[in-house]
Amino acid sequence: MQGARAASAARAPGGASAPATPVGEPLLQLRAINKSFGSVRALSDITMEVPAGQVTALVGDNGAGKSTLIKAIAGIAPPDHGEIYWKGKPVRIHTPRDASALGIATVFQDLALCDNLDIVQNLYLGRERLRARTLDENTMELGAKQALADLSVVTVRSIRQLVASLSGGQRQAVAVAKAVMGNAELVIMDEPTAALGVTQTAQVLALIKRLAERGIAVLVISHNLRDVFEVADRIAVLYLGRLAGEGPIAEFDTQNTVEMITTGAATPRSAANSAAPSTDDAKDH
Repeated sequence: MQGARAASAARAPGGASAPATPVGEPLLQLRAINKSFGSVRALSDITMEVPAGQVTALVGDNGAGKSTLIKAIAGIAPPDHGEIYWKGKPVRIHTPRDASALGIATVFQDLALCDNLDIVQNLYLGRERLRARTLDENTMELGAKQALADLSVVTVRSIRQLVASLSGGQRQAVAVAKAVMGNAELVIMDEPTAALGVTQTAQVLALIKRLAERGIAVLVISHNLRDVFEVADRIAVLYLGRLAGEGPIAEFDTQNTVEMITTGAATPRSAANSAAPSTDDAKDH
């Protein structure tokens, strides 16, 4: 994947321009984030950044602290110590409402969709449009169609389909559309391809790429390194609550990423490459 995508040209779904991030300033910065639950230290001195218009993959073994970290960003479990910067300015995120007000949307693994409601009803649940004290169905249908079209979701037969009838990939698309309808600038996705088939996984990965192309930052948790290396611009590796490594995707490969996940340390890719025999050397032996 090629470098950073230009955030200045980004447009949020629905046609609204995404507010610009200061040039050279990450959209989100975490500095020395710590979180404990009783005597258990879940996060220790996490310092990392999430640039605008890029996909940042957060990887690590079970219990590494990935879920705790995204909950800290989403306002569900605020950190005990440390600082969070949004567009270069310090912010306090104590509740999900605080995160939403900044432009942070989280799509958890359970998607938080209502199976007994259709797509339109799910997208506008809790923020229904009214006209003369009745539901403005026409406006909501147009908004739902536009939200899905902006994300190039073309596999849905009807926006009045019950969510229970959708495939896993389609459900992810609806959950993401719901998240970005509020002009989110950062979408956090927790294991978006878990338990999906090959075709549905491809749809979700394409959706992640489209979000980044629109200038929306994506922070994605995944155990699937194949998916990570297909869509990510950056990787952050957690090991037992600490940041084992972070940087552009070019600085990582599967081998050193797995080493970081399992041991907390790894041979830098550049060093590993220099130690490997060249093709000509291999032929000589």
